Amino acid sequence: MKVLIIEDEPALRNSIQEYLTHQGYICELAEDFKQAIHKVNEFDYDCIVADIGLPLGNGLDVVKELKILESKAGIIIISAKDSLEDKLRGLELGADDYLTKPFHLSELNARVNAILRRKKFDGNTTINFNEITIKPASKTVLVHNKSITLTGKEYQLLLYFIANQHRVVTKSALAGHLWGDEYDQAGSYDFIYTHIKNLRKKMLEADGEDYIKTVYGTGYRFG
Repeated sequence: MKVLIIEDEPALRNSIQEYLTHQGYICELAEDFKQAIHKVNEFDYDCIVADIGLPLGNGLDVVKELKILESKAGIIIISAKDSLEDKLRGLELGADDYLTKPFHLSELNARVNAILRRKKFDGNTTINFNEITIKPASKTVLVHNKSITLTGKEYQLLLYFIANQHRVVTKSALAGHLWGDEYDQAGSYDFIYTHIKNLRKKMLEADGEDYIKTVYGTGYRFG
């Protein structure tokens, strides 16, 4: 899943990025209000971690912008101030959670996971789609109750397809979701075709159905 980290402290910003990337998330960064507003207007995210105190603006105004855009992203506000007023204001504006600095990165990860389960999969700890079972906590995928081994990108691809089942997903949306800012440097979508081919092959080898349908000229539909 794709996460935007809005934080002006370089050490904390990089630590969050490194930790969440290791957990399998695609992370993009913004270090001030101007960058944050540009990012949320240009790209879609599954979760946004936003510091309240930002150069050139305020993290709460980013939350306001997200609501104007009718973004479906989960929002976690972080702040050095344990202020009840800031916490209430952030939640009233539409944030999903509030975390006071300093915090353990494992706690932030747990809250990101909880928000994504609630937003994408109705809060379920196990995700089921016909014969497919996914256990996000352990990143385990079962087909007909038999475990299959997926690469990190294949796992993210399967989750994204199930979260957007029965919808047409464009190739550019897939590329942006799986690679973030780096996808436009690739020059082609060959890497998407490769990951989809490998995911499809592993699903079929496990006697699963072929749910990935090509929508010619546009992208794919799952289901």
